[in-house]
Amino acid sequence: MAATKDSAGVSAAVRYLRSPAAIRARSSLIFQAALRGALAHFEFEPSQMATVVEYVARVMAESYPNGDIPYHSRWRHFEVDGVDRWGRLERTLVGIPPAEKLRIRFDLAITSVLLDAGAGAVWSFREAATGQVHARSEGLAVASFEMFTRGLFAELPRDGFRADAAGLRRLTVGRLAEGFQVSESNSLAGLEGRASLMRRLGDAIAASPAIFGRDRPRVGNLADYLLAQAHGRRLKATAILGAVLEGLAPIWPARVMIDGVNLGDVGRHPVARDDNPGEGLVPFHKLSQWLTYSLVEPLQAAGCIVTDLDELTGLPEYRNGGLFIDLGVLLPKHGDILRDRLPADAEPVVEWRALTVSLIDRLAEALRKHLKRDGESLPLARILQGGTWTAGRKIALERRGDGRPPIAIDSDATIF
Repeated sequence: MAATKDSAGVSAAVRYLRSPAAIRARSSLIFQAALRGALAHFEFEPSQMATVVEYVARVMAESYPNGDIPYHSRWRHFEVDGVDRWGRLERTLVGIPPAEKLRIRFDLAITSVLLDAGAGAVWSFREAATGQVHARSEGLAVASFEMFTRGLFAELPRDGFRADAAGLRRLTVGRLAEGFQVSESNSLAGLEGRASLMRRLGDAIAASPAIFGRDRPRVGNLADYLLAQAHGRRLKATAILGAVLEGLAPIWPARVMIDGVNLGDVGRHPVARDDNPGEGLVPFHKLSQWLTYSLVEPLQAAGCIVTDLDELTGLPEYRNGGLFIDLGVLLPKHGDILRDRLPADAEPVVEWRALTVSLIDRLAEALRKHLKRDGESLPLARILQGGTWTAGRKIALERRGDGRPPIAIDSDATIF
């Protein structure tokens, strides 16, 4: 029997597995198994949670001594080394209407986030405007910012700053390698995957005119689609995520399909079984959620009030997850987890990521109590920035001089 679908043609299973509630629920099933000592790959050591709380609190105080922590988003990377790159670009947009400026910010943020997945330990980028050299996420952000301002993602660069279907579809590995300054001595992990992802992004926005426009469809038209859904200029964060997951669904490798829909960043785990649809599937949607966090600031700057941000989850990636391994909260049960390079959809990786989602929620609650702050003043988006991601990178550098994560992931640049 065919699955029953809603008016938008989405089945109940797909709708559920795209929700942050499903991410938390399925991750919680795996965490509950950890509490019982019933997982195959990791053991949970609750006595070390206090150590993580103290470590993260200390990192937050060092990084943001005035307590004013911004959201965890791509815009932080555009500010690396104290250079306000967006502000510098914005000053050139004299006479540009606010609606078009918002589209430009969406074009920039979305392409940059999708190009972000782990760079590897070798690659770096020298910024032409400043001469600064950056690696990892900051380097990817600065490189993609520079490519965007040169019109690499536009059909006609002279038309201004935009990322449109025609420009993205023609992006080759060679052009992207040149933009990232890739060479034999400066290799970038997942380069082919990034180029393929950008071309699929072009196909996806051309295939969704209701979201991305009919006339020369572009990424930034998502802003107009979202503002049309706002009620009294108020928009729920889950509405942003839902639009991202719907509009960008075709760009992800088809690891898991259900009811004919590519689910994207969804893994499999035998413990993830309950009464909801999609038995055995564990959704994460890491890049899509980080992209959602990254679209909040442009919307707010345009006068839209984004609500219920804490309905999104912590990001199950290797900095947040590595924090719990490096500080002894998660103990691998067999040595090959830390020794071998694992596929992104391998069961130990799915288990690790699910535990990370649940542990970030518990850490957030304990951290607020420790700092005598509430969820309004210290939402999850600030804890991630202040925070677990920053602390995860810091402890990785302390444990391993090159800052690599404790688990090596064979990434195709579409998950992490």
